This record gives sequence, C-alpha cells and structure tokens, in this order.
Amino acid sequence: MNESSLLSELVARSADRAPDAIALTDGARSTSYAVLQRAIDGFVGGMRGLGLRRGERVAIYLEKRLETVVASFGAAGAGGVFVPVNPLLKAEQVAYIMRDCNVRALVTSSERLALLAPVLASCDDLRHVVTVNDAPPPAFAGGPATLRWDDLLQTGTPGVGHRVIDTDMTAILYTSGSTGKPKGVVLSHRNMVAGAKSVASYLENRADDTLLAALPLSFDAGFSQLSTAFHVGARVVLLNYLLPRDVLKALIREKVTGLTAVPPLYIQLTDLDWPAGVDEHLRYFANTGGRMPRETLTALRARLPKSQPYLMYGLTEAFRSTYLPPSEVDRRPDSIGKSIPNAEILVLREDGSPCEANETGELVHRGALVGMGYWNDPQKTAERYKPLPNTTPGREAGLVLPEIAVYSGDTVRMDEDGFLYFIGRRDEMMKTSGYRVSPTEVEEILYATRMVGECVAFGVEHATLGQAIQAIVTPPTGDSVDTVELLAECRRRMPAYMVPAGIAVRQGPLPRNPNGKIDRKTLAGEFQAAREENR
Repeated sequence: MNESSLLSELVARSADRAPDAIALTDGARSTSYAVLQRAIDGFVGGMRGLGLRRGERVAIYLEKRLETVVASFGAAGAGGVFVPVNPLLKAEQVAYIMRDCNVRALVTSSERLALLAPVLASCDDLRHVVTVNDAPPPAFAGGPATLRWDDLLQTGTPGVGHRVIDTDMTAILYTSGSTGKPKGVVLSHRNMVAGAKSVASYLENRADDTLLAALPLSFDAGFSQLSTAFHVGARVVLLNYLLPRDVLKALIREKVTGLTAVPPLYIQLTDLDWPAGVDEHLRYFANTGGRMPRETLTALRARLPKSQPYLMYGLTEAFRSTYLPPSEVDRRPDSIGKSIPNAEILVLREDGSPCEANETGELVHRGALVGMGYWNDPQKTAERYKPLPNTTPGREAGLVLPEIAVYSGDTVRMDEDGFLYFIGRRDEMMKTSGYRVSPTEVEEILYATRMVGECVAFGVEHATLGQAIQAIVTPPTGDSVDTVELLAECRRRMPAYMVPAGIAVRQGPLPRNPNGKIDRKTLAGEFQAAREENR
C-alpha cells in the first residue's frame, strides 16, 4: 500500500503489513494491529452513525487505555477532530475546553462523567456522551444522549468516514496560555504524520521496538509515542503511573526499548536503584519538556551505559522541533541540537533577518510540522504564526504566496556548527513537572476561592520540578488568609501540578507596573532575592 498521509492510516498500514503484531499493551491486555484496526473501524462507523460531521470535535477525557487510542484515531478516521483532554484536569477546566471548541461528542468513563455532570449543561454543542465501562451511563434531562462504548461500535457502517485530505485538521491539543485560559493548538493530518515519520527516522524506530507511553496523550510528545510507533509497526505500552518506581518496573517487565520523558521524572528515576541489564534492551532514552540537568544526564548514563541519550526540544505549535544526536551529547550537553528531519529552525532578529553565529534571537520553526494556529483565536494566532519575509533562507523574492512559520517566543542562539542553545522564554509561562502552566490561570483560580484580596503567581527555580509555583496573596478586605485552608482549596480546584508549592501573605495593595497591572516581574525578583538572602 502507499505510504500514510492521514493519521488513521498509520494503524491501517501496519495492520496490513503485520496484522498479528502487537500494537498496544494496556495492563494485562495486549491488542494486535488487526484487532486495533477493527476497533477503530467500529468507532468510525459509530461516530458517523451518530451524525458526526466532517471537522466536528470529539473530546476524550480518559486515562491512558485502549479506548483512548481507538477514540483518537477513530475520530480522525471518521473525518472529525479529536481533542485529548488531560485526565488530571478538573470539571470546570474540562468544560471550558469543550465549550471553547464546540465539542459534539465526549468519550469518558462513568466515574469521570459523574464528576462532569454539574458542568455539562454549559456545553451547548455537546450531543453525545460515550462511556467506556460497563456501568450504565446516566441520562441527562434535556442534555446529551449517552451510550456505552460497545453499543457505539455496533452503530453505523464500520470504517466509512468523511473524505478528508492531509491538510484538514485532525486534532486540537490544549496548552496553557500566557493570558490564563488554555489555547487550542490545531494540528492537521500532515502535521502529525510528518512528525511521526520525522521522529521515527532520527530515533531509528523499527517494528521490533517497544515504546513506553509514560507522558499524557494530551501532550504532543506523549501522543507522538503512538504515532511514531504505529508508523513503523512497533508496540506501545500504556502506563498510568503513580510513582517513579512504577515506570522503572514497566521498563523491566515489558523490556522497553524506547523511553521519552520529562526532566522531573528522570530526576526521580535517578534516585532509584536500577537493576543491572536494563540497558540490554533499553536502546534509547529521550528528554523533552525542558532542559535535563547535567547531573541527571550523567547519572542516567552511568545507570544505562549502552542506552543512547536523545535531548529534544519541541513546541506544541509545531509538534516537534529539534534533537541532539547521542554522538554530540558529550561535546554539547547543553545544546537542544539541530532541526529534526523535514523541518528547519531559524534564529531571527526582530526585523526578521537571520542572526549571526552565537547572536541571540527568536527560534522560528518552518516546514510541514507547523500547525494550523490556535482554535478560534485570531489574535493569538497572529502573534505566533507569521509569514516569513522573502529575505529568509529558503525563500526567494519572486515568491508571492506567503509561508507561515511558528515564532516560538523562545530566545536561543546558534553556534558556528549550527547547534542551538536555549536562552530563555519571552513570556512568563511557568514550566513545572514538564507542564506549561500559565500564572494567570493559577491566579484566576486563587481569586475564585474568594479567600484572597490580590494575588500573583510565578515560577521559581526548583531542583526537581524545573520550576515550582509560588504565589503571593493579600488578605481580603477586613479579613486574613489561612494558607493551609487556601492550599486545601487549591487542591480541590486544580490538578496536582498546578497547586502552588508555597503561598506567601503580604499586606496590599501589590505593586503595579506603569500599565496599572500587578507587577509580577518585580514581585518575583523580590521573592527570589529574599530567598537567596535567607539561604
């Protein structure tokens, strides 16, 4: 058969080549490519039977499991758009996403649906809810229709989806934005398939690989474990872990050959005792979601002398961007590498002209992996997705149609040999435990508790988290702040990674900048200085 151009074809091609090969391991359950493809076909038919139109959105609010994978590739195969929702998000955050992109169908579990029940009435476009377990789904008076997973797969004609092409959108991945609310990054079939092929090529993935899916599938790097593996016909082990030791046990039990994770997890893994011989089957370990500390990399390499380290950089807006080959790690451990295959990374000045060697500028990504913008947000899209000037390398003055690239907002430099080095972020996003967290989103939830007067959130350097979230709050008028109670309320309202590591109380008002906004930068600087002084 011809090479895949649509996301759902990644599974179909591998099912044709090796139908009995194992595609997924989900706990004690293993699923072959042929069985996986039949389930995807059933989901495609089910969605069409429910009346899903081309381009309509299907939200998936589940932990990592077989049905999560089937729904993702099945929604794409039906001609719809899948929206993977981080299973750690709370009901209001899930509802925001469903409202923002007008979700028509939701796939979840009965337990999760019970948590969402109070907010579903606000999701006006939601028509169908599919539950994946045997418990009977509840009925919602005047709300969406509910049905069981097995019943859905018997609805409609299996495998018959809307006709789509590779430039049609297929996924919306939500990532925190600097203004508070999550932004939906729209990706096409071409983006995701090109990403799968590119990553598989430089990681040298093959059909006998076993990849551990430890990252959330709502992350671009997490979903990439599926698309990359399915492109080459490899096996993916789905893991919902509670402790780092669970990851180590899975590596050993499943004889994993490829692991991709974020620095906080690798830091925790280096604190464990590794049995001898893991590197006999673990061919590589890859880092994403932030810079891996030098000592962590050294410790991992000591435990895994035969495993190849890949240091990577990516942004959801362009799926994947750079990697450092293992052969360069000793010489350039601080580098984020060079462009991945079929992408070009530029370092540009503010006027769009290329920077000289070692001159700092903005990282700009061009090529087939550049996404389609932010869902329903033309202003944010215009800030990040911009036309390249015809003076850009690879462009010529005679070209009339513009080429859109992603301007990352990250400051980098490129050395004389073309290797890139990360300098810093232009916005105020916090990176904690591999998650991008908006300070404004944290602040909005703090305000929603009605337990603070004013508040500000920012990231401070942390040895294992990358950054820890720190909040400074003032008491409500005529009242005081009980920080223990406030933190408990945060845990009720926020996913664990978003809960502040510390809350400091000071009398208001908080300082303002010339625009009248609370001066987050000054407060962060004062806090950092005080912390250094007290060490």
